[in-house]
Amino acid sequence: MSAADAVAIVGNGHRLFIHGACATPAPLLEALCARKDLADVCLYHLHTAGPAPFAMTGREREFRSVSLFTGAPLRQAIAEDRADYIPIFLSDIPGLFLSGAVKLDVAFLQLSPPDAHGFCSLGTSCDAAKAAAETARVVIAEINEQMPRTHGNNVVPLDRVHAFVATDRALIEHHPEPETAVEARIGELVADLIDDGSTLQMGIGGIPDAVLARLHQKRDLGIHTEMFSDRIVDLVESGAVTNRHKVVGVGRIITSFINGTRRLFDFVHDNPMVAFYPCDWTNDTSVIRKNPKVVAINSAIQIDLSGQVCADSIGHRIYSGIGGQMDFIRGAALSKGGKPIIALPSLAAGGKVSRLVVQLNAGAGVVTTRGHVHWVVTEYGAVNLHGKSLRERAEALTSIAHPDFRAELRREVRQARSFPPKPAPA
Repeated sequence: MSAADAVAIVGNGHRLFIHGACATPAPLLEALCARKDLADVCLYHLHTAGPAPFAMTGREREFRSVSLFTGAPLRQAIAEDRADYIPIFLSDIPGLFLSGAVKLDVAFLQLSPPDAHGFCSLGTSCDAAKAAAETARVVIAEINEQMPRTHGNNVVPLDRVHAFVATDRALIEHHPEPETAVEARIGELVADLIDDGSTLQMGIGGIPDAVLARLHQKRDLGIHTEMFSDRIVDLVESGAVTNRHKVVGVGRIITSFINGTRRLFDFVHDNPMVAFYPCDWTNDTSVIRKNPKVVAINSAIQIDLSGQVCADSIGHRIYSGIGGQMDFIRGAALSKGGKPIIALPSLAAGGKVSRLVVQLNAGAGVVTTRGHVHWVVTEYGAVNLHGKSLRERAEALTSIAHPDFRAELRREVRQARSFPPKPAPA
């Protein structure tokens, strides 16, 4: 049916889930936002791709966006209190729906066409969409001829769908930015920490891409991650990724969603080497730790000199979300030979501000606690904080801060913690 007819079932006060990332069902959202007769519709979602008309100024009485991980289109709306943000581990999001803590009236999904057995797949994003598909009273779908059919625990029976629109449109692509000199140096340092036979988790962005670009000489790498992008395809084609030494999903890439270009979509289409699972399983620490040498590569906005990691906000201003950082930082720490890594540039604000600070900004959210942090990498080095005292942590982190800020950091930490100056060597 038409998108307008499909979304007609949405009523006032309904709780609605929106499929995210490359699987954002844009025609359904456009049709929903074309309506002018709704009030108090609550939209639950992770980061969505493309425009977010439901979050535009003036639509507050009709729609209330609730981000479980904040993307760029929602940052301003959250800052202006026109939208909400829930801080939550990625591994806990499906449980909101499965437990009934959030009772969904409607799920908007983008699906692949059904196969001969009547099953669609969730395509590029399984994450929390599987739980939404199972628990929502009504499922409304965009069935897109160009949505990849993917393998794993991510099927939706066609008879679960109450109404759908048929499309044949290209998915929104995410193209990487050119690599900077700082990202290149961080990529080199992190790549040096990765041994042959490691199982990798990484996010999206310049630093993960820089790391992956420097792993082509490694051997028998495995992938168990919440998401991946195009660089993994390069590593598969070069022979660096074989998944041979994994325990969970041996021989297969395990993920919950992907974000990238048409090349990536073609790679995962009907590819039994890649398996998509809900994020309460991919990000379960009891699952992650079973693989050997798990290397988790995550980023940060700020780190204080005790090791507290802010990764979801700039002060009070919400920037992203907790996501899977804590899931994998802890999972990697529990893995035999694992290495949890936080990698970030030493500077922000065009080089005017140090990301390594004595005290986090007011309102900054601690995503990863100082008790969970192990490796921290900037372009000036890599340090392991595990087992180190507060004094030793401050010294180690200061040593990888930008040189222009090291003296100031040492002075401030002495004042804050009454640490005497380190004696000069004899």
